[in-house]
Amino acid sequence: MTISPAIQDPNAPGCSPARRVIPPEATEPRWALPDGHLLRRIDWAAGPRGSILFMPGRGDAYEKWLETLDGWHREGWQVTSADWRGQAGSGRLGHDATTGHVSDFAVWVADYAALFADWYASTPGPHVAVAHSMGGQIVLRAVAEGAVRPDSLVLSAPMLGIHPTWIPASVLHPVSRAIRALGDPARPAWKGGEKPGSMARARSLLLTHDEGRYDDEQWWREQRPEIGMGAASWGWIERALASIRGLERRGVLEAVDVPTLLLGTSIDGLVSWPAIRRAAGRLPQGELVTFGPECRHEILREVDPVRGRALAVIGDFLDSHAPARG
Repeated sequence: MTISPAIQDPNAPGCSPARRVIPPEATEPRWALPDGHLLRRIDWAAGPRGSILFMPGRGDAYEKWLETLDGWHREGWQVTSADWRGQAGSGRLGHDATTGHVSDFAVWVADYAALFADWYASTPGPHVAVAHSMGGQIVLRAVAEGAVRPDSLVLSAPMLGIHPTWIPASVLHPVSRAIRALGDPARPAWKGGEKPGSMARARSLLLTHDEGRYDDEQWWREQRPEIGMGAASWGWIERALASIRGLERRGVLEAVDVPTLLLGTSIDGLVSWPAIRRAAGRLPQGELVTFGPECRHEILREVDPVRGRALAVIGDFLDSHAPARG
């Protein structure tokens, strides 16, 4: 298999040649949730540094993040990631192979709690939860609800609000609820991919400046067609806003006592930057790292200078809040 050529120095900290190949140290098992539903996951063998559980965003598959995940393993971390129920290789919850649907985000919170418990019991500490976009919202909610307790938490562009950012979730939610009620909740909310009206190359303008890393995703979708996904359902949109509003309630984030690093970009075209900034201020142990026009939504798949800064900040944060044991 060929490797996309964007990495200039694969021996640099946080870098890995694992872009278009599953590293030989990694395995891809199926893991059964308590109700028997099978999640597709990937695991790198135990390292001396501790353990990282990474959860991706809406419509994501873990193949997109192999470079970063394998980089952490090369630094000594045991690494695990999984596809959310209903996404990529973990089946579907709607009526077709591409629409992202869920009956309630509470399903994903419960799934994550079960996965986290199994992972926590079988891996060495310290235990670090890392998540991107939609995954960031679900994982933060699981922590806020007391379903999981990692030693530290890292959230990349967490979906704590959606566009249009100038309309509060308290207004968007009842509107989405009314639209959902007009038909099948599992029907797609738009045609196409990541965002209404976005075509393939326009989608890259939402995600990353790095064309090579962007093309990695399409390469994997050609090799493994089952991981491809498109629009969200109207049910997903309404439930996403309901979950966002739950985290916005006074006292919810204020009660989170886990060290939390949030990374966000002020030009994010998919999630709300103002919501990320507000959440960081509400978290008692929250730290915020801000990017500007140099960075799009997928911070850990950006061009090397941006990605390198993000990985360095994460490394420093983990050294302070999840130091190696022994």
